[in-house]
Order: sequence, then structure tokens, then C-alpha cells
Amino acid sequence: MATTGKIIKCKAAVCWGPNKPLSIEDIEVAPPKDHEVRIKVVATGICRTDEHVLSGEFSNIQFPIILGHESAGIVESVGSSVTGIKPGDKVIPLFVPQCGKCRSCLNPESNICTEAAFGQHDGTILANSTRFTCKGISVNNFLGASTFTEYTVVDDISVAKIHDDAPLDKVCLFGCSFSTGYGSAINAAKVKPDSICAVFGLGGVGLSVIIGCKVAGASRIIAIDTNPNKFTRAKEFGATECINPKDYDRPFHEVLAEMTGGGVDYAFEVVGSIEVMESAVSSTHYGCGTTIIVGAAPTSSKMSFDPTQLLSGRTIKGSIFGGWKSKDNVPKLVCDYMNKKFNLDMLITHKLPFEKINEGFQLLCNGKSVRTILTL
Repeated sequence: MATTGKIIKCKAAVCWGPNKPLSIEDIEVAPPKDHEVRIKVVATGICRTDEHVLSGEFSNIQFPIILGHESAGIVESVGSSVTGIKPGDKVIPLFVPQCGKCRSCLNPESNICTEAAFGQHDGTILANSTRFTCKGISVNNFLGASTFTEYTVVDDISVAKIHDDAPLDKVCLFGCSFSTGYGSAINAAKVKPDSICAVFGLGGVGLSVIIGCKVAGASRIIAIDTNPNKFTRAKEFGATECINPKDYDRPFHEVLAEMTGGGVDYAFEVVGSIEVMESAVSSTHYGCGTTIIVGAAPTSSKMSFDPTQLLSGRTIKGSIFGGWKSKDNVPKLVCDYMNKKFNLDMLITHKLPFEKINEGFQLLCNGKSVRTILTL
């Protein structure tokens, strides 16, 4: 290709600091080095985790930075030693890599590769550098992905080749929201048929949890949110009932316990709030309930609970990317979608041109969107 081995000049949404709107800037994207892949981003979703950075909730983020971690695109060029991926391939960047060699990758019970960038936030890919420059300043990478840009560079262990016919403006959701929510029910919780589930938070990830609970055969799926405008859509995805905690003047876990004969079998926290996490734990059945923490809480947050809640038989688990081993499973999930095993389309409530990215974040913060897809 004409651009192979050359610096590409393109547009990107640069975050110069917390509590500031993203700025569409001209940037330079260096060519990929050994074991790296440069991707033309075609579509990228706006995730609540990106908004957490914008609002300053993650104090260990280094600015300036290019956010975004849920996308799909086309390979522009590859660095040396890259195998199995070539220019022209349709791909999904992965914020959870899969090296296939580390202890976690070799453990069938884990999907958290030791090369994963989250939790470190050092702003680089594996070569301990970034491929972005703006106004002569190095711009940091986010979660090894950085998809709010026309071109990005990722490590080859952080990219999944997908079906040639996959619609990129839809399957980009497999980069985060759908995979995370659906997998949290299927893999992390292992929801059993005829069980009772409660889903706290009805954004794109929460609705994907509902899809997973329905596929697993749950008999009751209780959808919970403080925005009742989300209830109709939750029922379309499979929720059997919807509840607003603000409608009650007593602890919400008591409400759920009364509704379910002692508590739910599975509770999913998909908000990123410590208070909601604690409520979710208390809402599960004392003898056998399981809580799955999916939401990302602010950096300084500390969760507290009575240890007898666990001693009596409850379980608390965390779930990153739905427990999927990313390079292995994302292509399979895309094929399942292509074979109509599940429908992603209703998750996408808005599509905007990339230049309107700040409008997309406003829709998210105002509770008016489930998932906004930006097209580049």
C-alpha cells in the first residue's frame, strides 16, 4: 500500500485533560514496528469507561491521550514478525490482549493476559512508547487500543481478524460492550436455567447482560435503573420486570429480597458505583447468591461489606471483557452474530460522524443513548 512504512497524517479526538471537551486535531501516526498493526478505524463506540476518563474519575491517566477502545476497522499495514494478519483484513482491536503464552492465557479459567494495559495506564503499547504525535507532542495510548482516531497502532496480540463480510459499524460492539455484558452472564456467572437475575444499570453493557441471561434460560430478569426511559428497551431485550430504586424509601436490597423470596441468584453491577456494588451483593440470596462486578469504579474507590455475607454462602466475582479469551473468541462471536444467534442492532441508538464525538458523549451523559457509534 502507498502508506506502508510512512507516517500517516489524520484526524483524532485528543483529550488534553479531564473535564475538557475532546478536541479534533491533526495528528501523525507512525508506522507499526515489530509485532504491531496499523488499522484504519471505520467505526468506534462511545463507552462509559471513556467518559470516566473525561470526568477525571481515573486519577492515574496521563494526558494528552487518545481514548476509545471499542471499534472495528481494516488493516492498513503490519510490522515485521506479524503473522495471520495482513493489509485489507477486517479486524477488531482488543483492549484485553491474548499473547497465548503467559500463565493467564494458558489457564482455561482466566482471560486476563499479563500483557493487558488496564490497571497500568502508562499510556503506551508493549514497546513502551506511543505511535501518536500532535503539535510535536507525544500523545498517550488508552488501553492498548486508542480508537478515537482515523488510524491507530496496536500490538498484534491485541487484534482479532474477523469475517470478511462483517458490518463494521455493528460488530465494533464486540470490542467491548456486547462481549463484556453477554460474557459476564454466560462465562463469569454461568447463569443456570430457571434462575433469578438482577441487572443494575441498563446501558449497552447492562442490556447485553440481559441478552446473556435470557440465552442462559433465566426465568426472571429484573432490570434496575434510575432512568425509567430505559425500561421499554430492557423488556425488548428480555427483562421480565423493571424497577427504579428511587421509587422506594427503604434499602433497595430489601425490596429485591421481598420480591424474590430471599434474594436473587445472580446480581450484575454494571454501573461502576461502589454504593450499587454493595447493594448488589446484599440483594443476592444469603445461601447461594453470586454478584458479578462489571462496572469500573473511580480509582480511589473502596468497597466494604459485612464478611458474614460471604461466610453464609454468597460469592463476589469480577468480570473483564466477559471472561472471553479475546483473540480466540471475538471472531467466533462475530460469526455467531452473522448466523443470527443474537441481535446487536437494538443496542445502537445513535450513529454520528466522528466530528460530533462530543455530542455523542452528551447523549451518553444525559441518558439518551444506549450506544452511539461514530463513523470515520
